[in-house]
Amino acid sequence: MRPNLTKNLSIEEFQQYYWLKEELQKFCREHSISPSGSKIEIANRIEVFLRSGEILQPVRRTKQVKADAVLSLDTVINEGHRCSQQVRAFFQHTIGPKFHFSTFIQDYFKNNVGKTYRDAVNAWKGEEERKKDPTYKREIAPQFEYNRFTQDFFADPNNKEKTRQDAIDAWNAIKQLPGSNKYQK
Repeated sequence: MRPNLTKNLSIEEFQQYYWLKEELQKFCREHSISPSGSKIEIANRIEVFLRSGEILQPVRRTKQVKADAVLSLDTVINEGHRCSQQVRAFFQHTIGPKFHFSTFIQDYFKNNVGKTYRDAVNAWKGEEERKKDPTYKREIAPQFEYNRFTQDFFADPNNKEKTRQDAIDAWNAIKQLPGSNKYQK
């Protein structure tokens, strides 16, 4: 059975179980740790706290594109790039109304500091082309364990006739166990 998330929990136990972001945030609030940021960032702060008692502050990201900045295909992607309404409008004008901030393009901005919006447009169009391939499988970021699990659950030929509820039940069972939350046949 999964233990309760307390300050007496060992690092090993903490890492062995699945925790909802809400559970992590509640723990943070109870121990004066910042509950802001991604699930991975919050979990890292909790690990430091459990290991040493130290309370890390979240990394503050500064906005790089000013509200009145003129965006162009030559705009350089900076550290801490934000997917603002202004940036969305620029890409929708440049690419077309089908543009949206997919996980792929958000990761592209994060991992391609120094490249330009022209590069981002080309990357987005390339990803849209790859999606047309029937064998295409969208990459799901590590913090979305449930989404990865259900994608793999339904990719298993043994689960062809299974329902969404079957996948949820399987997920609920595995997340209570120690170890990996990855779907296994």
